[in-house]
Amino acid sequence: MTKAELIDIVTEKVEGVSKSQVNAVYEAIFETIVRALKEDEKHRYQVNNFGTFELKHREARKGRNPATGAEIDIPAQTSIGFRTASTLKSELSK
Repeated sequence: MTKAELIDIVTEKVEGVSKSQVNAVYEAIFETIVRALKEDEKHRYQVNNFGTFELKHREARKGRNPATGAEIDIPAQTSIGFRTASTLKSELSK
């Protein structure tokens, strides 16, 4: 599903709201999640009955190029992990 498709569906479900209003709410939600991940001391954002977004930091390390076998330096990096809430898991398994 694309962002546009999601906005269309929400606009149909909620009476009296325009696509531009739904788009503004969509943007605000994701900006808030990003800000919370940056600013929260635990770097987590939990959405009840949906799941938890969490920043994960991986230290710099040595690796090997699989083609040549040469040792390479892999820089430190940060990524976002997502853990699904049990209520969402059970809903999807129905």
